[in-house]
Amino acid sequence: MVSNLVLIIIGLASVLWIYLVNRRKPLHHHNSLANLPGPEAQSWLKGNFIQALNPKAWGFHLRLLQEFGPTVRHDGLMGDKQLITYDPKAMHHVLVKDQALYERQSLEFARLIFGKGLTGITGEAHRKQRRALNPVFSIAHMKDMLPIFYDVVHKLERGMSRKFESENKPQEIEMLLWMSRTALELVGQAGLGYSFDSLEDDATAHPYPGILKQLITTLGQMWIIRTYVLPWASKIGTPGFQRWFVNTLPWKNGHHVRDMVDYMWEVSKEIYEGKMKALAEGDEAVARQVGKGKDIMSILMRMNTEENENKMEEDEVLGQMSTLVFAAMDTTSSALARVLDLLSTRPDVQAKLRQEILQARKGNEDIPYDVLVSLPYLDAICRETLRLYPPVLNVVRIAKQDTILPLSNPVTGIDGTPIFEVHVPKGSTIMISVLNSNRNPAIWGPDSLEWKPERWLSPLPNDLIEAHIPGVYSHLMTFNAGGRSCIGFKFSQLEMKAVLSMLIAKFNFTPSDKSVFWQMNLIATPSVQGNERMSQMPLVVSKVEE
Repeated sequence: MVSNLVLIIIGLASVLWIYLVNRRKPLHHHNSLANLPGPEAQSWLKGNFIQALNPKAWGFHLRLLQEFGPTVRHDGLMGDKQLITYDPKAMHHVLVKDQALYERQSLEFARLIFGKGLTGITGEAHRKQRRALNPVFSIAHMKDMLPIFYDVVHKLERGMSRKFESENKPQEIEMLLWMSRTALELVGQAGLGYSFDSLEDDATAHPYPGILKQLITTLGQMWIIRTYVLPWASKIGTPGFQRWFVNTLPWKNGHHVRDMVDYMWEVSKEIYEGKMKALAEGDEAVARQVGKGKDIMSILMRMNTEENENKMEEDEVLGQMSTLVFAAMDTTSSALARVLDLLSTRPDVQAKLRQEILQARKGNEDIPYDVLVSLPYLDAICRETLRLYPPVLNVVRIAKQDTILPLSNPVTGIDGTPIFEVHVPKGSTIMISVLNSNRNPAIWGPDSLEWKPERWLSPLPNDLIEAHIPGVYSHLMTFNAGGRSCIGFKFSQLEMKAVLSMLIAKFNFTPSDKSVFWQMNLIATPSVQGNERMSQMPLVVSKVEE
């Protein structure tokens, strides 16, 4: 009874806060966005908020793409007028040209979860960290990392092959778990110089992947609190007071998130202390570690022992470690699982890819870096999957002051007048639709909703080139744009190609009899229908005859 009463009080206080914040916005706030086209709100209280952000919101976003065009009005809670756009010029202004005028909605949330890593800081501190990290994500360093990637990939091959030792016949295997374990071990060895998982069998699985998947699911369930309560609650009191408040609340999900964040921090601290000890003992001790001194954190920490303008404090390095693991593991495992899911339903594509990979392997050899990154069909499959099914589906910003967004494509207002620029009042929410930018038929063509790897084997449409999409990768918004773009996108691409070059060469994938549904969580996540609370993607796997 007390627990329910406290939660009701918190809920009512949150609703009151949202209402008061909306009342405090300039009088022209509603008028400036209300003339934009958009879907009808479910109600004044709910707006379109639940339609847009629930795990099954694919149909809502498809409707926005097909009926309303690239810039639309979206109603948040209590009549709050918001903006959804995938207009190229608008995206460029928000994420690149005028990025300082827009704040990440999830900034405080990221700081609470990951500490002072890249995702939790702004301004000069963020630029300093980017400068420090840029060299370790260069192409030259990626080449040095590939042998580490292959060591992990061979562990994955041996671990999966053990399932066929007793009987060599097709088996249902939960591939999301294996991709999560593999992505964790890849970022562990190449990123942190630390081994999380031997990948021998199910019994050796490290708890970290499961904890991160639970964190994503739990945070997805807390979307109203995450969106409307955390940004202001995080500004109240000291970190110690905030911790005491969470501990005091009879709030199961809050305690669950607290415990998972504590676990991530403890793991980062353990790895950090081990690496500091090795650095103090000298190069031989560093060389004996898993990454042999070539991993991202060893290089960063070695640079950090020298006096330079980009030197980081200990809590910044620890925040970097949690951020790196989360960003590299969950998004990459989601992308790999999606590729396998698609290939399982397209045996023709899978067979063609296998032929290309086997020719490049020249028997059973690891594919050299320059060859691996240049395999045309493998590259096309990765690009097309990241286009049609980006792991992160939208990017949200809050206007820090009144601004004007110019549009590449004018829209017709509700009153019938053309709108060439949008007046965005201070405090307005802007959702950049990564999903619909990548699927926009006006630039990708009428087959934009189809998964067609072959589109990347021919010259891309002129409309796409001339649209000037601001994303850092291949005319896509998958890895974001500007100063907040994904610093590790080359790392992620290399991971995907290294893993797929082994999996497709050694194993064949077909669908299981379980119906898989991909949920629109913070990161797109597969689940089995009827058990949506558990992230999983079973596939039927068999060994390829050599």
